[in-house]
Amino acid sequence: MKTNLKIKSLSSLLLCLMLTVAMACSAVGCSSEDPAPPASTGDFLSAREETMVLGEGQTEFTLLVVDQEGTEYTFQIHTDQETVGAALLEEGLIAGEEGAYGLYVTSVLGITADYEADQSYWAFYINGAYANTGVDTTTIVAGDSYELRYETV
Repeated sequence: MKTNLKIKSLSSLLLCLMLTVAMACSAVGCSSEDPAPPASTGDFLSAREETMVLGEGQTEFTLLVVDQEGTEYTFQIHTDQETVGAALLEEGLIAGEEGAYGLYVTSVLGITADYEADQSYWAFYINGAYANTGVDTTTIVAGDSYELRYETV
């Protein structure tokens, strides 16, 4: 009988200790501090802030990215670059290839559009209208908004 009582007491003590450790671990995960900004373009996809502020500089513009699923990501870009493309490259938001017509954007936020595979591409808009210029030749106008939308033909 005494052995059973000792086993029950030891079991209860171990259970209480495990619950205490579990509660302490869950409390450590709760924090009122703001999360750190994304460290890479892949992290932008997991960031669900309303508007992400990136860069430093005198000129400010808004970039809206719409991915293949229609999910929207809004960025407020601060830069001293002269073109939209240079500012977005500097922040690591886009990647592309130089071609006969300038920079061909192949990837935005780490999401690749492959025209050869599925006729998808990144469309560029200025203030809601389809752009007649590429990102690398579009001079930044303070206060303007720019969009990159994943589209298919």
